[in-house]
Amino acid sequence: MTKQLILNADDFGLTRGVNEGILRAHRDGILTSATLMANGEEFDHAVELARATTTLGVGCHLALVGGFCVAPPREIPSLATSDGRLPDSLPGFAARVSAGRIRQADIERELRAQVEKIIAAGISPTHFDTHKHTHIVPRVLDAVGRIAQETGITAIRKPFERLRHSWAGLPKPKQLFAASAVRAMSANFRAMSRRRGLRSPDHFLGLALTGGVGPAALRRLIETLPEGQTEIMLHPGVCDVDLARTGSRLQRERELEMEALLDESVKRAIAAHGVELITYRELR
Repeated sequence: MTKQLILNADDFGLTRGVNEGILRAHRDGILTSATLMANGEEFDHAVELARATTTLGVGCHLALVGGFCVAPPREIPSLATSDGRLPDSLPGFAARVSAGRIRQADIERELRAQVEKIIAAGISPTHFDTHKHTHIVPRVLDAVGRIAQETGITAIRKPFERLRHSWAGLPKPKQLFAASAVRAMSANFRAMSRRRGLRSPDHFLGLALTGGVGPAALRRLIETLPEGQTEIMLHPGVCDVDLARTGSRLQRERELEMEALLDESVKRAIAAHGVELITYRELR
């Protein structure tokens, strides 16, 4: 069995510096894929780069937390404020969904608006993932599954990693806890995926190491890569004033991960271990 690897950059469209970092990591490095934020401040710039770079796989990075909505706020009143702001935090969003304070119809309307915006821009999405992994929330997952069937975009990130692989780097306790919490939702995810006919790579890495996948960590992940198809989630980009203004917790960490994707020793590890680089287009 072969080892195939998708290296996906989240947050495409967040800022110009993030967009340029993603493009450089693909053009000069080993990045194969990125997921585009329809509500990103530099969405149009990201689309321009993506349309000129056909070798980069581009999926949808669906956002229900942070930033502004794409659908008209009046059409999703339980999800967005009157000026279009989405919920600030994942815990707050999940609590409101669980309590029934955010309507399923509003979630689906916003997600559909984001997907439609990306397709209307001339992008043929390879797959879905979500900002802050909100699709592990059952009602969000159900909405994404329905849209996946409607659009034929049936590949989706499966954000559950074997924590023993996380020790390829130095994960922070908070990130290890987050990875453990996400795994608790894996049975529901697998059941829904079967029901909706969705496809995911066999393995996923990067949650416990979010923001910490430097050259040494990425090299060790590649050296210990399991058989089959794996996605490694990354957040490369240029740290600048525009990024600081977004309030993202990942700042200099984005440059560390960009450096890893450009590193020559990482490229040598890919070749030495017979790893084939792919996008979600080649997903079985």
